[in-house]
Amino acid sequence: MLVLAVAIVLNFALPRLAPGDPIDFLIPAEQANRVTPEQREALASAYGLDGSTGQQFVLYLKNLAKGDLGTSTRYGAPVRELLADRLPWTLLLVGTSVVLSMLIGAALGFRSAWRRGSGSDVRTLTGVMVLDSFPPFFVALLLVLVFSVQLRLLPVFGALPGSDAQGLEFALEVARRAILPIAALTLSGIGSAFLVARSAAVTELGEDYVTMAAAKGLDGAGVRRHARRNALVPVWTVGMLNVGALFGGAAPVETVFAYPGLGRLIYESVLSRDYPVLQGAFLLIAAGVIAANLIAELVYPYLDPRVRRPGAVGS
Repeated sequence: MLVLAVAIVLNFALPRLAPGDPIDFLIPAEQANRVTPEQREALASAYGLDGSTGQQFVLYLKNLAKGDLGTSTRYGAPVRELLADRLPWTLLLVGTSVVLSMLIGAALGFRSAWRRGSGSDVRTLTGVMVLDSFPPFFVALLLVLVFSVQLRLLPVFGALPGSDAQGLEFALEVARRAILPIAALTLSGIGSAFLVARSAAVTELGEDYVTMAAAKGLDGAGVRRHARRNALVPVWTVGMLNVGALFGGAAPVETVFAYPGLGRLIYESVLSRDYPVLQGAFLLIAAGVIAANLIAELVYPYLDPRVRRPGAVGS
């Protein structure tokens, strides 16, 4: 609850730290000189942006308690509707990329751990570290250059086909347009999963239970299976932490591909100082990260019996 309370305060404060006034974006430039202070005040009051910062915060908390996230100053629509419309697209990208980056990064990390010190390990480690140094938007631009500009294999604009496609054809077109954004986010998240998996596996291979298993005649595949099970706990943790990182990376990636997700909505709202949308979007992401950490805690006992308590699952 404390984390959520801090998130609520930061969600309110961060948009207001940026320069600019959302009311200025509501008034056309050619009419700015003809708008009276009374008209500006009425416009601000309509969006709950009048009064002092403290009064706005109290109003924000009251509306939040009622489930009212306000009205967008850019779109003139309820923030809840905008978030509900954009969130599924971002969940498609982030959810898929979290799973893929965790699986691919863990597989590569375990493989490097079994072959640590070899040429294969060094090459994989170097390649992953180089890839991890690139920001998500740069990876997205490289993918556009290769697969859209050069090879002309995949589209790069939007999430929905422009034609009247239906049924399976519609689903395939949506999937084709999601491939590059998902690939960009997946490649950006592989590095952390790889490094944690490799480090955890190397550590487990030096534990006494692994040495004992090998001394009893267990083959190499069996020894690695024992080590892999315990090494999955930190991999699972970093996978859940990647949820927040990939949500942050989704904004520039969705902007590159003009993808109608939550990240692009945040980008557009930053440009127009749309406080209500920014507050709602940040709060939604914070709640998602908190939920991901809670899920990670609940799954730990299934991955590692050592963290189970009396009466816990599986005891």
